[in-house]
Amino acid sequence: MSQTLRNIQKSRQGNATNVVPFPAMLEQFKGEIARALPKHLSPDRMVRIALTAFRMNPKLSETDPRSVFAAVIQSSQLGLEVGLMGEAHLVPFGSQCQLIPGYQGLMKLARNSGIVQDIYGHEVRMNDKFDIVLGLNRSLMHEPLKKNGFPAGDEERGAIVGFYAVAVFKDGTRTFHAMSKEQIEQVRDNSRGYQMAKKYRKESPWDTHFVPMGLKTVIRRLCNLLPKSPELAMALAMDELNERGETQNIGIAEAIDGSWAPIIEDESGDQGSSGQGPGDKDSGRSRDGSGKPLDDMLTSLGKAASVDELDEMYVRAEGSFEGGELEQLLRAYRSRKAALTNASSSANDIFGEEGK
Repeated sequence: MSQTLRNIQKSRQGNATNVVPFPAMLEQFKGEIARALPKHLSPDRMVRIALTAFRMNPKLSETDPRSVFAAVIQSSQLGLEVGLMGEAHLVPFGSQCQLIPGYQGLMKLARNSGIVQDIYGHEVRMNDKFDIVLGLNRSLMHEPLKKNGFPAGDEERGAIVGFYAVAVFKDGTRTFHAMSKEQIEQVRDNSRGYQMAKKYRKESPWDTHFVPMGLKTVIRRLCNLLPKSPELAMALAMDELNERGETQNIGIAEAIDGSWAPIIEDESGDQGSSGQGPGDKDSGRSRDGSGKPLDDMLTSLGKAASVDELDEMYVRAEGSFEGGELEQLLRAYRSRKAALTNASSSANDIFGEEGK
């Protein structure tokens, strides 16, 4: 292992004397970013974008550069570009950097799943025509106030009254989710990030970018209802950690070999109707669509012979597990995917046992 990499890995011992600055990490470990990236993304482009995002937020220079580098690696794993494109953002969180998916990133991951053909959202204003019907024959109609055949300006359309998001599946069928402004504001008020901003009298994205935050909220709710790829499930879980005000704790080695996954605790303290946690005797009894319990599903994932087979197995099973069981499933998926793509062996060559 190189001395530079040893310095990067010293965070657990609290020795950051010789930690390499983030811009230098990007250049020296471009190979790790390339290894994490999907084939259609260029490592040079990702490095440039990450460096631009870092320089645009001076507060990131006050965070541990290892956490910034780990967040960039994780965004590469998801196939999201950080910064101006709005797919994901590098956000300071105390001394750490968090990777926060944007609504553009959630829509990209939904489209990339191969199940969703299109996904979009809009705000609704007071003077627009809007109607929603639920029940057996659901429908949604939105016609913005027009002027000369074009949507009128925001002032003429009036104040925002709500948001909605629509997903179009490959077979042409559609689904949607709509939320009133009051419902959006309730989500905002329950966000710990927003609560902390108000407590310390700081601006939050809700204050400066209410429309994008409203769109992200309704799109996120819609994405939770869709069949999810592992990447979309990961992005949603990371975003939930941010909403709860919890640190992601992304490790560099885990990000590179694809084994990192967010751990989300049940805030109510319940792990199911029986009150037992993942380690109790009833754990592992949830079943996927084929009737397999969790233990059998984990074994099946471990035997997947190709990434395509692994992806199909995960997508079919993901909706049948939740909480700690879903966390185990996601970890098993990412571990097997790393093995199938030789990412795991490549990371071992770089990190060795000490880097684990």
